[in-house]
Amino acid sequence: MGDLESFRKLGITETTIAALQRKGFEEPSPIQAAVIPLLLAGEKDVIGQAQTGTGKTAAFGIPVIETLKTSKKHVQALIMTPTRELTIQIAEELNSLKGDRGLKIAPVYGGQSIEIQLSKLRTGVDIVVGTPGRLMDLMERKALDISKVSFAILDEADEMLSMGFAEDIENILSVTPEDKKMLMFSATMPSAILNIASRFMREYEIVNVKRDTT
Repeated sequence: MGDLESFRKLGITETTIAALQRKGFEEPSPIQAAVIPLLLAGEKDVIGQAQTGTGKTAAFGIPVIETLKTSKKHVQALIMTPTRELTIQIAEELNSLKGDRGLKIAPVYGGQSIEIQLSKLRTGVDIVVGTPGRLMDLMERKALDISKVSFAILDEADEMLSMGFAEDIENILSVTPEDKKMLMFSATMPSAILNIASRFMREYEIVNVKRDTT
């Protein structure tokens, strides 16, 4: 089925369909089929229980890209990840999903010169992907303003908590607007995850998807 009809049924525009086609996507993975319509509708927040390798970046990346406007002059989406590797990977994936939209995506993480990241933020960025420590650093320098984001996404949230980022995550989320759409992906559901959800999420739905073993 090369026409990606099953993606179209989720409510995705042709610009994104074309990008998916170029990437060789054929049909949505279970997590994409479950999460994309929920995030596009935007009425509820989402906790996705999913392992790596389930296609979860596209599950949140597609709705974020579909929803954002290119003309805004502020950071519109914040994506938090536990590691530099995942930060870079997500930023690359979003760049390949955005098609010809003029959305600017900046990965920020420790281990890369902060000057590079500061100058990128100064030129204006729509989506910031980063690790909690570096995000806090940039916020403390008044270089990153996330007070107007319409999306906050935590990927591998349980990993971030086990690495000791709980306080940073809460400090970062406490600056975001209450009416943003929020999504957390976590392979496990420790109580700390549900605490974050009850503090920072609107009404939410839990989506549980087992990894496809094929």
